[in-house]
Amino acid sequence: MFLFLLITMVVVVGAVTLAVIGGGDSAALPDTAPEQLVDPLPDTRPIGRADVEALRLPVSLRGYRMADVDDVLARLGAELAERDARIAELESALAGAQATAVGGPDLFTKPGEGAHGE
Repeated sequence: MFLFLLITMVVVVGAVTLAVIGGGDSAALPDTAPEQLVDPLPDTRPIGRADVEALRLPVSLRGYRMADVDDVLARLGAELAERDARIAELESALAGAQATAVGGPDLFTKPGEGAHGE
């Protein structure tokens, strides 16, 4: 009886192994093309909120594909740095314009009048 169970177990393990490996027949587990980004980020315009919300990263066996995630994060980082630089430039221009307006002639006097309404 023990010998019968041992032989049966070896046959079952062998059959399962051949089924998983494919036994030389590639029809069991066909090769598939790797997934690519579904919605790549636009190259011709700045990235918007809708672009980020619509972005779908492809999933691999162990999670997201690191190369695709690195590319997206690098692009988002560059866009944010560019946007931050533009905001800083506009804020400094606004501060300069406000400083000129404050340091300039009195806004409440008519042209030709002195500073005290002379």
